[in-house]
Amino acid sequence: MTGRYLVALLAALAVAGLMPAPAAGQSGSGADVGRTSWGDPDLQGLWSYATLTPLQRPAEVEQRQFFTEEEAAARNLRGRSDRPDRPGVDPGSYNAFWVDRGEVLQDRRTSQIVDPPDGRLPLNAEGQRRVDAKREHRRMHPADSWLDRPIWDRCITYHGVPPVGTSYNNTYHILQTPEFVAIQVENIHDVRVIPLTGRPHLDERIPQWNGDSRGYWDGDTLVVETRGYSAKSELRFPTTPNTRAVERFTRRGNVIDYEFTIEDPEIYTRPFTVNRPFQAVPEYVIYEYACHEGNYALPNIMAGERAADAAAAAGSNKEHPA
Repeated sequence: MTGRYLVALLAALAVAGLMPAPAAGQSGSGADVGRTSWGDPDLQGLWSYATLTPLQRPAEVEQRQFFTEEEAAARNLRGRSDRPDRPGVDPGSYNAFWVDRGEVLQDRRTSQIVDPPDGRLPLNAEGQRRVDAKREHRRMHPADSWLDRPIWDRCITYHGVPPVGTSYNNTYHILQTPEFVAIQVENIHDVRVIPLTGRPHLDERIPQWNGDSRGYWDGDTLVVETRGYSAKSELRFPTTPNTRAVERFTRRGNVIDYEFTIEDPEIYTRPFTVNRPFQAVPEYVIYEYACHEGNYALPNIMAGERAADAAAAAGSNKEHPA
């Protein structure tokens, strides 16, 4: 999906609501958030959420809240495409030239999760059981059918809502009108259109891969509530159809202070909160993410698994001839 398509979408929303077209984004500094022509804080533009800071605090740092300068530098070095110490080995699926992971957050936090204080997902016993069961199923049935593969292998969606970055394409394109905010995510080109008009959520019988979002302004902060996730949804943390997410976007100059909180007593002992900045990247270009077109990954995965099945069967026949 191209940037022109997103602009056209916002224009259509503006016409449908008899609303003025959005003003060009204003760059701010310090406390200057910039304003749209109708007075809302201007969040429009291209924003990167790439970071090498993990979602959860790594076990090896124990309870330390911050990396040392040396640890942060070492992580950044490992994540760079031009790092000088890379051995000449088979990189597997991708080498570092093709990825854009960002760097450790400037404050050197050891996790994106800021609450609970231990920086870990507060899974309850049922949540952990589901995580373990899913991992074991994937281990035993990696590709019995296409339904065994993650939804990103199947080009359905990737980073999810709320987003957690991965190895590449960690960019949001935000556009606004007085009654809507539209967010295009670069990876697999999802577009989320968020009404700001008090429109009720979709009926719970109409679940969505990335949930159903509704937003409002709390002062200079855009607050977005998302619920109505599908039982088939796969985010970067466990969810159920009862998951509720609340995101908060606050612009501070060339950074959006981004935070989200997840609530789901079915699988968590308590809510958890993630905080990280979105950095303005005005010169960045989002190209069309043509995932289905030319997607050799899924058929090759399935073909490889069938070949492995055939080889295993042939070996078994040799050991146990009829």
